[in-house]
Amino acid sequence: MRGRLIGLVVIALLVPAGLAAAKSAPTATTPKSGSMKLYLNGVYFVSKHAVTVPGRPMQVHGVVWPFMKDQKVTLVASIGKSVIGRYTTWIYPSKNGHYGIFTKTFKSGLTGDVTVTAVHARNDLLKGFGAERHYSLLSENVGFGSTGPMVQLIQQRLAYLHFYIPQTGVYDQGTGLAMDAYHRLLGWGVYQTVDHNTIQYLLNGWGQFKVRFPNQGQHAEGDLSDQLLALINGSHVYAIYPISSGKPSTPTILGEFHVYQKTPGYLPDGMYYSNFFTGGYAIHGYDPAPDYPASHGCMRLPIVDAISVYNWLQIGNGVDTYYT
Repeated sequence: MRGRLIGLVVIALLVPAGLAAAKSAPTATTPKSGSMKLYLNGVYFVSKHAVTVPGRPMQVHGVVWPFMKDQKVTLVASIGKSVIGRYTTWIYPSKNGHYGIFTKTFKSGLTGDVTVTAVHARNDLLKGFGAERHYSLLSENVGFGSTGPMVQLIQQRLAYLHFYIPQTGVYDQGTGLAMDAYHRLLGWGVYQTVDHNTIQYLLNGWGQFKVRFPNQGQHAEGDLSDQLLALINGSHVYAIYPISSGKPSTPTILGEFHVYQKTPGYLPDGMYYSNFFTGGYAIHGYDPAPDYPASHGCMRLPIVDAISVYNWLQIGNGVDTYYT
């Protein structure tokens, strides 16, 4: 037994130190799982689906957990098999360093459904992971009778700017009237169709009615220069309508007035749902209500708009008429 123990000691002494250390070294660290979320900026939502139009920049914001130094992510945007953008970008730490962030901008002149894929490659510390988002580039080619998400988007943006518009999903008479009022406010003339410049202004949110009398509470302002009527509560614009005010020989009276009488239905002379504000002057529906001053002094509304104005205005509400 003594000889056996001596032999084991000798063998132990003969084993190289490096080999012994190698056997005792810890195994490599197992890569952790990571996660990522993508957010889209510069898009609009129609029926919960992200949309925009060709040529407009769209930003992808990414959030990555956990954050580590020297991280990169590869982003690819494609329409079907056509790649419209590919980038590899660094991931930067958030202010508290608990997660990583990145941003990239995509822009394309194509139309179609876009898929944005972001991939974080596997490394020694993290497993590979990624995320995906979708949005659509819509054709601007719409007109009377058109339906679909582009028409819905146009109607949403007109409503956002407070133009009165039933959001039917169809480019109909109501859409045409609201579009005409929008062009009047911009000083672009009187037309009911949509074009590229109009769409860009709508998406940018440009074109606000300037309230002249914010201290009057609930009231109406007739801007006779632009041929527009705005229903206003304080400084908040509720709805904007196109009107036809008094022709040069019978102009609309100017000044500050109040609604003193409301008459529903038709009057013998064709006035429809009338809101009288001084003498025989009223805000009312009439056919025709052309896109130029043509009345005997009243502010004519298209027949389809008259009831909504009638229901909003109350006895005693202010009515202000002016030229800008």
